[in-house]
Amino acid sequence: AALAGYALALLHARRRRRRPVHGPPPHPGWTPGTKQPMPFPDRSHAAIDPKALASAYPLMISSFVPRPIAFVSTWSDKYAGNLAPFSYAGCFGHDPPVVAFAVTATSSRDDGRKDTLANVDESGEFVLNIMSDWYVEAANHCCGAFERCVDEFDASGLTRMPSALVAPPLVGEAAVSYECRVVHRHEMKNAQGMVTSTLVLGEVVMIHVAHAVLEPEGAGPGRPTVRFSDFGPLARLGGNTYGQIGYTFDLPRPDRSVRRT
Repeated sequence: AALAGYALALLHARRRRRRPVHGPPPHPGWTPGTKQPMPFPDRSHAAIDPKALASAYPLMISSFVPRPIAFVSTWSDKYAGNLAPFSYAGCFGHDPPVVAFAVTATSSRDDGRKDTLANVDESGEFVLNIMSDWYVEAANHCCGAFERCVDEFDASGLTRMPSALVAPPLVGEAAVSYECRVVHRHEMKNAQGMVTSTLVLGEVVMIHVAHAVLEPEGAGPGRPTVRFSDFGPLARLGGNTYGQIGYTFDLPRPDRSVRRT
């Protein structure tokens, strides 16, 4: 029943969403060597020393955009599950597939570790789910400062689905999820020697893709792809702002033709 419910919700969401428009690149007549300056009357720059700021956080999250959102599910034998979004995230390889996210330190826990990081340190596993527009409100609710014993799956109403190889569950509403095992953990420290952020890299050991967005041979035999027009992935911008992709275009590298990847 739960599976049928969120499948129906996905269908309704796809019907009311506007698909991104695909068209030509911004400057189809550009030729190599032609200048492409900033489109502003004032083209000067401000040199900003991050150490001189009260906080570099607002500048970093509003300038390094758009950022993908890692919606991370973890598990603790003592405290049960946890689900939280992180926009310090990315994909860092394909052979083997590696994804990563960073967890900033928190003053709400004695050891400075958010629940996600504590669970990852305990189990060495996580599931990274990709956020899509049809369930963004429920996913954003998981940003709340919940008590350690609260499982955000329950707080948000999102659906647990069993993973194949790791303990943390998948988010049933997610069109794409990666089951991961930790391969590296790196602590970043500030000038005072305090750990301010921890980078977690995980090898992807299983990929789950909804049939509704999957192209089984999108790039050829044994080379599946995800159909972006139905995927509806979200990006994080500055402050509380999310973004959707409304326009796409192909721009091949100089030494190769356009392909679907």
